[in-house]
Amino acid sequence: MSAFDEAVARVRDGGDAAQEARALVELLTAEERLSLLDGDEPFWRGMRTMVTEGYNHTPYVHGAVPRLGVPGLRFGDGPRGVVLGNATAFPVAMARGATWDPALEEQVGTAIGLELRALGGNFFGGICINLPRHPAWGRIQETYGEDPLLLGDFGAALHRGVAPNAMTTVKHYALNSMENARFTVDVTVDEDVLHEVYLPHFRRVVGEGADAVMTAYNSVNGEWAGQNRRLITGILREEWGFRGIAVSDFIWGLRDAVASLVAGLDVEEPFAEQRALALPAALEERPELRQDVEAAAVRILAVQLRFAARQVADEPGAGVVFSDAHRALAREAAARSMVLLANEPVEGRPVLPLDRGLTRLAVVGALAAQPNTGDNGSSDVRTPAVVTPLEGLRDTLGADRVVSAGDDPQEAARVAAEADAAVVVVGYTAADEGEFIDAGAFLAPDLVATYPPTDGDAWAEDFLAGGSTEGGISGGSAGGDRTRLRLPAAQVELIRAVVAANPRTVVVIVAAGAVITEEWRHDVPAVLLAWYAGSEGGHALADVLLGAVDASGRLPFSVPTSEEHLPAFDATATAVTYDRWFGQRLLDRLGVPAAFPLGFGLSYSSSVFRDLAIGRVDGETAEVTVQVANTGDRDGRTVVQVYGDPQGGDGALPARCLLGWASVALAAGEQREVAVPVSLRPLQRWTPEGWVPGCDAVLLRAAAHAADESGPTAVLDVVGALRP
Repeated sequence: MSAFDEAVARVRDGGDAAQEARALVELLTAEERLSLLDGDEPFWRGMRTMVTEGYNHTPYVHGAVPRLGVPGLRFGDGPRGVVLGNATAFPVAMARGATWDPALEEQVGTAIGLELRALGGNFFGGICINLPRHPAWGRIQETYGEDPLLLGDFGAALHRGVAPNAMTTVKHYALNSMENARFTVDVTVDEDVLHEVYLPHFRRVVGEGADAVMTAYNSVNGEWAGQNRRLITGILREEWGFRGIAVSDFIWGLRDAVASLVAGLDVEEPFAEQRALALPAALEERPELRQDVEAAAVRILAVQLRFAARQVADEPGAGVVFSDAHRALAREAAARSMVLLANEPVEGRPVLPLDRGLTRLAVVGALAAQPNTGDNGSSDVRTPAVVTPLEGLRDTLGADRVVSAGDDPQEAARVAAEADAAVVVVGYTAADEGEFIDAGAFLAPDLVATYPPTDGDAWAEDFLAGGSTEGGISGGSAGGDRTRLRLPAAQVELIRAVVAANPRTVVVIVAAGAVITEEWRHDVPAVLLAWYAGSEGGHALADVLLGAVDASGRLPFSVPTSEEHLPAFDATATAVTYDRWFGQRLLDRLGVPAAFPLGFGLSYSSSVFRDLAIGRVDGETAEVTVQVANTGDRDGRTVVQVYGDPQGGDGALPARCLLGWASVALAAGEQREVAVPVSLRPLQRWTPEGWVPGCDAVLLRAAAHAADESGPTAVLDVVGALRP
């Protein structure tokens, strides 16, 4: 048994992980201690593999010490699934947020953890909970929604699912909400806004037990996030009591090795880069830095000991990867995520669900036949198979009943005119949105300055000369921040041609964030937001369109009627200030209605909420009960959302705050009392002296979405509830 294994056994028996880690550090040589603080792969060798062969096919290892049995951090990215190997692609995180069901997300996390472990990883880098201030953000698909409460609960659920099989990393800390300028932009934010709006979800997942926090590329209030002592040590460790490790984002996540160490960053990811070059000499000149090295080493080993002590014993076999069970879960998550935005009657009955006895269905649009699971960046899952919308509908209805056409409006109209109904698949691909690193980004002077010397490596010399950057870390992704929030004109022309030919037309939108649809949506009876839906997305789409699964997704963000109702967004900005107004809370502040408000989504059934009652109140949490009735003639699912309208206060809180929700499945005609957990954290204000109530009382309302005024209400005394 190795020294590490012996320490794990003692921790499992109740020993202190930090104390055991200190004892292990004493057994390390000076070189081994430093080796814990970055990746094990030499920089240029790792870069060559990443650029020429692809990103994260196998785990990136940090700080393995075979002599003592220390496994190191064996990184596998996400959150669409496991990037390692050929794993199951689940719907993108934003789609999963649309289920409003953290219990389902925990199941997804369990599957991801098992697949990652089976593929040799132990360190999951895929809990992305950045708040998208603007729907143009290129990586909006990797996060869960626009509300901090939604982000925190879903991040916590993913952590719980993954944690028995892998250490978990929450990212990108903090204020990462731009893609193209992420390496250059400085984000200025007031302290109260930082704590009340942009950090609550990180605090939530850290409190749930996340093992690691990955810092962002951007700078915050004038200091790079990867070497920002206020964020890493002041807030994360001293204010929140975080016991895990802080790790950098990849390659360009810090600009000064010593400054990052002093700030409290533990690991530079993913290769031996700046720290390997700078720290040995810095330690000779500044011996006091050795205490920072030791502190980081203890944290790095302690987090591995805690994980190994909690890890479930059974090793998953290779058969768990892309297994039938995980594909079924991906199908369920995809179907549950789809949001029905419109479903008007045609000839006396709603267009959806489609009649399973139809003779012919037209499926048109190039995207209908295209595997389209999301961007090509660091979250890309190389799944063995993807069911397209066209394949899913043909598998369900039979190939002889489904006819197809591409993007030519005349051909699409001809096919649609001869069918009982038409499905038009439109939206985006990795070319339109996603992670963005082009060849020029590799060679920007300030980023090149972070690279170690080439030492005569011919490939590295060619790389720096611009000859080896094709493809790039993101696999050639052309994504980045979106340049438009509406569908391309050609797709709008396609929609209009098809609906003119067949009034029973369904528009299926593939996208990750808000799509403004004002120029065409009023002419189309049925609209479904289907997301980047993963390996089984086509089957899930068929499940929803044909009514095998209720349309139960709810928007995890608001959709405005105009770009003018959004915060300013400059994808090339080098400096930006973030305030507290965006999304639904900005629409409410402006007094303009959303096209589709936060939490909106139709169902094939109908439901009514009655009799909201306040139950247990315990400091920052409470519970309310609501009578929920399925008033439709078929089984269905609804999401009981509880919003709070602050009474009193200084106007800094939103006019309506999301405080809790519950996803509820009800049989036709069923009625029952539903308990909804409620958080009072969104009703608090941050001050340098601590948190204080932000209002005197709150009007609680059970609602179908943020703009729903029809549900039952009750008033809660906030000051009394939060009084120590």
